[in-house]
Amino acid sequence: MPGYPPQAPLVTVEAVGRKCPVPIIMLAARLGEVPIGSVIAVTADDPAARADIPAWCRMKMHEFLAEEPLERGSAFHIRRMY
Repeated sequence: MPGYPPQAPLVTVEAVGRKCPVPIIMLAARLGEVPIGSVIAVTADDPAARADIPAWCRMKMHEFLAEEPLERGSAFHIRRMY
């Protein structure tokens, strides 16, 4: 993560139980709640989220940081780049 220290998400979008593409739609709708350079997380348990969220980040030029396993699903951490 060049230029940025690790940081906790400022916002977590709770999308457990939702099927893709709903977690990405929810992420896109709430991304503006965090300042540029800050981290937002999405929790999801749909297996498609593991590929879809990083792909969305590449397509939209945001930085996919990590997938953190949870008791149910994972938390996907994204840095808002613009």
